[in-house]
Amino acid sequence: MKGSEEERRYEALSPFELKNKLITMTETHHERVMLNAGRGNPNWITMTPRQGFFQLGLFAVEESQRKPHPPRLGGTPEKKGIAGRFEKFAGKHSGAPGVGFLREAFVYVHDELKIDPDEFIREMVDGILGDHYPVPDRMLMCSEKIVHKYLEQEMCGGHPPPGKFDLFATEGGTAAMDYIFTSLMENKLLHKGDKIALGTPIFTPYLEIPRLNDYEFVELEINQNENSDWQYPDLEIEKLTDPEVKAFFLVNPSNPTSVSIQESTLEKIGELVRTKRKDLIIVTDDVYGTFVNDFRSLAAVAPLNTILVYSYSKYFGATGWRLGVIGIHEDNVLDKMITALPEKDRKALYDRYSTVVLDPDKMKLIDRMVADSRSVALHHTAGLSTPQQVLMALFSLYCLIDKKGEYKQEAQSIVTHRFKALYAALGTPHPENQYDAHYYTTIDIPALARTRYGEEFAAHLVKNYEPIDFVWRLADEKSIVLMDGGGFDAPNMSVRVSLANLPDSAYKAIGKGISDLLADYYDSWKSSKS
Repeated sequence: MKGSEEERRYEALSPFELKNKLITMTETHHERVMLNAGRGNPNWITMTPRQGFFQLGLFAVEESQRKPHPPRLGGTPEKKGIAGRFEKFAGKHSGAPGVGFLREAFVYVHDELKIDPDEFIREMVDGILGDHYPVPDRMLMCSEKIVHKYLEQEMCGGHPPPGKFDLFATEGGTAAMDYIFTSLMENKLLHKGDKIALGTPIFTPYLEIPRLNDYEFVELEINQNENSDWQYPDLEIEKLTDPEVKAFFLVNPSNPTSVSIQESTLEKIGELVRTKRKDLIIVTDDVYGTFVNDFRSLAAVAPLNTILVYSYSKYFGATGWRLGVIGIHEDNVLDKMITALPEKDRKALYDRYSTVVLDPDKMKLIDRMVADSRSVALHHTAGLSTPQQVLMALFSLYCLIDKKGEYKQEAQSIVTHRFKALYAALGTPHPENQYDAHYYTTIDIPALARTRYGEEFAAHLVKNYEPIDFVWRLADEKSIVLMDGGGFDAPNMSVRVSLANLPDSAYKAIGKGISDLLADYYDSWKSSKS
């Protein structure tokens, strides 16, 4: 097979680590501009809630200095009358960026969420100053109500299931994943050697974490069908009827394919857990859901079995803020499974959490996650920092008061425009799919070769080159950095393009670069045959 020994060594790495090598390779070509469409960090920043955040910070500082205080110091703001003082501040600074948004958010919180105005402003002010540990540690009370309403709107297609979800604010979706894996193991819901299902292709940590010696799970792939717009065929979903499958982990919309689950499949999974698999644990990572209109999470159709993970990073251009949340329904099956554990296990768990609560047997899984997130012993200092929770609440309110969905349209239009520009430059029709988030796209290079140059050449490409050879040469020869799709369990030699992190014009160059490199492979093959 063609390709260097170095390529074969790098194939063992995560695509995210391989990306770093590809970036290094492009940096040797100073005469070319590098186009790095590898990571999904968006290149837009949502301004209005940020402006509101900093205006709120100015008000908070004023509040801390209302009473006599030593030079350079302030005091804890007083709750009584704070909403009225905020309204005076907003009136005085009505022309300042973000203040109009804060006033609208204030009205919404009082009128629609029925939250006491003093309680809300006090939490926001105290939170943005960061002068107390998070209380409650799982999530601040007003913030939880606001984020819950946001998740109902964005994750449930506006039609949430009965009851409510308990929320745990986390340091981004990354921390949420870590806490979930840890607590499922600690609470004997999963054990080493258990069989778990993975909706593939999938974000690589979901492939890599189960293989660590901490878990050693047996992986069963539930495969999307590339030829059916990356949907899960019914026969794949049927695999979940196997009682040995303890949990189903998926990203929805998926990463790297960026496609959400169609309604009929959602309903099929919902029916499955209501009938044949009442004990199936579902973990759904729905960070890209806001890029699909009328998106519905599995948390909406199978709420009692599902652990929801959501992150604000992509939609609001806030990856550096680390804003994530875990949601578990108040009447979930996981808590019931813990109470049904063997006496020996229940005793061990009682002892584990006995320093945290008086009656650990009644402790919900999501509260156990909070304790586990700080190794139990540091539970008293658990919780996401309060300034982060304030911004999370403001991001949520920004979308809740946007009744026409204008921000959603704007965010979606950015990636959709780039998606179309990429495929136009590639010289192939862009996929038409109502479930496509357009945040990434996965291009199957051998399939493109088959369509463009025929079956014989496509077979030659697969047989004679290392799976990462295409992304390797793309970086080395074109200074274009893309992710290796095979590392996500997408087809070998496919590439993932992030449509979020580069200027619009870059995607024309990327599409042309992919097309030109494929032509180079073809010309080399033709020459070898002549």
